[in-house]
Amino acid sequence: MAQFIALTKRNRERFTEADFTPLLEPEAERARQLYTQGAFRAMWSRKDVPGAIILIEAETQAEAEGFLDTLPLKAKGMLEVDAVIPLGPYRGFAPRG
Repeated sequence: MAQFIALTKRNRERFTEADFTPLLEPEAERARQLYTQGAFRAMWSRKDVPGAIILIEAETQAEAEGFLDTLPLKAKGMLEVDAVIPLGPYRGFAPRG
């Protein structure tokens, strides 16, 4: 199993806040489902732009991206994924010697 960080933001150039409002609860519900399934390990709201940073656990980057595709905002083109970044262990924490 691998971990990935996804950087997402709302597509505010094409959609108004009123467009997002009816989908926010279904979006949160889907995120809760993915968390319960073990795919989303943690999620943070972004303070720089409306969006989220998501820690995803998946076998492959394609699988991680597939989880994101199931979010209602992403499915409607209202959520942009700036990056899905694969993570590895920090070498400074490895045993010495």
